[in-house]
Amino acid sequence: MNIKQNRRDFGKQAALAAAALTITPFHILKAQPKATGEIIGHGKHRYRVHQQWGSLDTSKFPVNNCHEMVQDSKGRLIMVGDEVKNNILIYDRSGKLLESWGHDFPGGHGLTLWNANGEEFLFICDPNLGKVFKTDLKGKVLLTIGHPSTVGAYKEGDAFKPTETTIGPDGSIYVADGYGSQWILRYSATGEFMGKFGGAGDGDEQFSTAHGVAIDYRNKANPTLLVTSRAHNAFKRFTLEGKYLSTIFLPGAYVCRPVFKEDTLYAGVCWSRLRYLNQTPNSGFVTILDKNDKVISNPGGTSPEYKNGKLQLMVQQQPIFMHCHDVCVDQDDNIYVCQWNAKKSYPIKLERV
Repeated sequence: MNIKQNRRDFGKQAALAAAALTITPFHILKAQPKATGEIIGHGKHRYRVHQQWGSLDTSKFPVNNCHEMVQDSKGRLIMVGDEVKNNILIYDRSGKLLESWGHDFPGGHGLTLWNANGEEFLFICDPNLGKVFKTDLKGKVLLTIGHPSTVGAYKEGDAFKPTETTIGPDGSIYVADGYGSQWILRYSATGEFMGKFGGAGDGDEQFSTAHGVAIDYRNKANPTLLVTSRAHNAFKRFTLEGKYLSTIFLPGAYVCRPVFKEDTLYAGVCWSRLRYLNQTPNSGFVTILDKNDKVISNPGGTSPEYKNGKLQLMVQQQPIFMHCHDVCVDQDDNIYVCQWNAKKSYPIKLERV
């Protein structure tokens, strides 16, 4: 898919959307979300909102930004944030706090779970520190990846602010420098540098906020790498060696990392385009794509619409969320939503109905 062509298409979509938005009052941005029980989403992917699911005693377990969440083999929901009183909060599926730890990640941001033949590890990205940490499930640091200049991949003055990791079939560690220099860096399982691809720009193989990265195993014979290019409103697909393959264009959706559950792709949308079709504060929602990378539901957002095979502009419709930064999907297809810059709110549960 060609990005330049997408821009021309987006301009046409934006004009159509502008007409629609002139009859949609902007005061929806100021509306108060219902506390719980509202049903959101489209088609077969509809959910009941539980706003208070993850709420805790703020004096004991405060949060600043709830950045990301993963589920371990025991069904525990592990969340990372940037509050150093408790960077890691571990919940059960009822919302009960099971455990907390972590005081050393002032920018705690990316969280990846790696199951290595039954042994589980976490990879924590801290863009404030400019480091990636591999830990056990109790927080013991086992490996640290620092500035790429130490391995000759960057110059010393180049920004390195890693936002996400994913682990390849061979144990390779892919690091997305989403708040820094926009490269995807590849390391061996033991931390040796293996190469990089991408960089900042508007080319198909380049990124504008390479915020997330994940392995897509839906084609088991040919897994690929899916990388977020958030300011492009897109996911970009690459081979595991870093060769560009294609783009999934999601007009209006500033998506965060791709999350896979069986054949379905889920993502938090941190902003959408509402006022004057610009990136609008407090305009997040969740987007869900099928195995063919077609959007099938937007909980909190407008119903996905395709015209002549092209996805139309998607925006927030209901003020349920502010900035959806990540989603975690459990075995019953319930979604847990982590938010950035959302008045220090805890994770929200979307119960599949």
